[in-house]
This record gives sequence, C-alpha cells and structure tokens, in this order.
Amino acid sequence: MTITEENWLEVAMSYAPILMFDQNEPFYPDLVGVSLLDHPGPSPSFRREIIFPSEMVQYVIEYAIWWDYEIGHLYEMEHVWVYVGHDGEVVDCEASFHGRVLRGMLKERVNLVGEHVCLYSQPGKHAFSPLPVVFELLPNLYSATGVEAGCDGLLVNEMFAPFFQTSEQIDARVKRYLQTKAFVPSMQFEEYLLQPEMFMTWDKLFELIPQRIKDRLKELEQMEES
Repeated sequence: MTITEENWLEVAMSYAPILMFDQNEPFYPDLVGVSLLDHPGPSPSFRREIIFPSEMVQYVIEYAIWWDYEIGHLYEMEHVWVYVGHDGEVVDCEASFHGRVLRGMLKERVNLVGEHVCLYSQPGKHAFSPLPVVFELLPNLYSATGVEAGCDGLLVNEMFAPFFQTSEQIDARVKRYLQTKAFVPSMQFEEYLLQPEMFMTWDKLFELIPQRIKDRLKELEQMEES
C-alpha cells in the first residue's frame, strides 16, 4: 500500500498490532502516535536507529503506544515497529521491552494474523513480547503489580523532562492512587484491538502529552480533596 497524506491512518490501521492483555489488567492504551519511515534513520520517539535493507523493506511503521498510567508510575509509552515489504507483506516486527527491543515475530510467522502481529503485554507494566512465558522469567512479575504498585510516582524521563517535574508530594499522591489498582496477574490473556480514534501522528501525540500529564495530576489532587 502506497502511503499518501490522505491514507496514512488507513495504512497504520492495516498493520496495527493485536495486543493481548491480562484479564486483570487495570490500564489499557489511551492513544497511539504513528510514524512512517521510508528510509533507515533514528526513531522519532525511541532512543534507537531503525535499520533495514531498502531492497526488502518499503517502510517501517512505528507505533508509539501511550498509557496515562501503568502500575508502577504515571504514564507509559511502549513501541511496536512493523516492517512492510514492497509487496505489502509484513517482513518483520520488533517491540519494546523495558527500554530494550525484542523481536516481535515468531519463527514461521505463527503470531501473524493477516497483516497484524499478535503481541502480549506484561501485566501492569506493558512491555511487549510475542510469548507470554517471557514474563514468567521476570523476578518482579508479581511484586511489580502488588507491593511495588506506584513505587516510581510520576516518572520523569529525558524526553519529557523539559515539560514537567515531580516532587515528593506528587510522587506520594501517584503512589497512593496506584496502590488502589494493585492486582495479581492471572496470566490469562484477552485480545485487545486498537481503535481508529486512538491514532494520530507522533508529532500530535508528543504535543498532547504534557497537558495529559497535568490533567491526570489535577484529577488525582481533586480525588484526594473530595
């Protein structure tokens, strides 16, 4: 499918990943920022270089998937990269996993449904893997969603540091709220489809994020006052 200014959303939806969430998951994606890369280069929204052979790959679709909350801190952004060949077929997929990148496509493409790669989301933390058993290898799989809920307060990473800061008071307020969302992962997963109204360009999502953070903090303050 050729990308034009008019059909980029259709392209993004055509290859959007199918996400699998734990049955007890409290937080689902809010928005998706899309970037289309037709030549190798730096990711617009993740600290990495997107490298691919142009003779095999026509373009890469980068999905920056945004949550206002994850179980450990306010806001979360995870990524999926879908590599599309010149014939319109999915060539490969990668996904973010705690700041690193995992292959998203299993051998013999068994987790590809049409043109949609199926990925599992770590309960509460939202890192992606094509196999849920990978989460069982994490020593804090259950503590992260239980006793450690809210432990990071308002996370301020390098990308958003110019737009907002945190404090002990803010971190404590976020932690109190997230502790009310603590849960035990069932490790039983259900399909979740990203909806068309969630999609926008990455530039637009980046523009919206600071205000969304401020809105969530104001809501938490009002909840404690009521």
